[in-house]
Amino acid sequence: MELNHDFTVPVPIEEAWAVLTDLERIAPCMPGAQLQEVEGDEYRGVVKVKVGPITAQYRGAARIVELDPASHRAVLRAEGRETRGQGTAAATVTAELRPDGSGTAVHLATDLEVSGRVAQFGRGVLAEVSEKLLGQFTEELERTVLAPGNPDGGRPEPAPAPDGPGPRPIEAPERPPVDLLDAAGGSVLKRVLPILAAVVLVAIWRRRRRR
Repeated sequence: MELNHDFTVPVPIEEAWAVLTDLERIAPCMPGAQLQEVEGDEYRGVVKVKVGPITAQYRGAARIVELDPASHRAVLRAEGRETRGQGTAAATVTAELRPDGSGTAVHLATDLEVSGRVAQFGRGVLAEVSEKLLGQFTEELERTVLAPGNPDGGRPEPAPAPDGPGPRPIEAPERPPVDLLDAAGGSVLKRVLPILAAVVLVAIWRRRRRR
């Protein structure tokens, strides 16, 4: 499915470009995401998603596959797999920046592929959730990374470099999961209630069998 989002940041385009293409710096602003290590141009970590009592954790990696500073266009590819289940998620995100007065307008075009429990919500719910999460991301970005007098805001402290070749660990705090019920409210609740009911029934059935 394709998702499109637009937002603005209150800094000139060159500053916005430097920040938004620095994955290590902006990762702490992403809801539910925790950057864990970096190896070469690959950034690895986890994203947690919660729906009622169900929490799914996706472990994956992201990298910038295209970078054009002249036109301020970047393409990022991210892939992840649910650690306890068969769900997968993959996204190709194309970001295009342009001047907007004293700030910068950003257009994101996302080609999203999901399977498993999250995929059952459908395009409408996922679009609504992603819109709200993007709002939370930009708010955190402005509060930390783009705050005046805070040039290194948002960048996690790197752990000591490993001996020899291998990934560089990142000491970032564990993040709470993204709560889809809170993010999308009633629209996602209507979709998820049958799933939650099925989970409860299965749990009761298993408990009775054990007895």
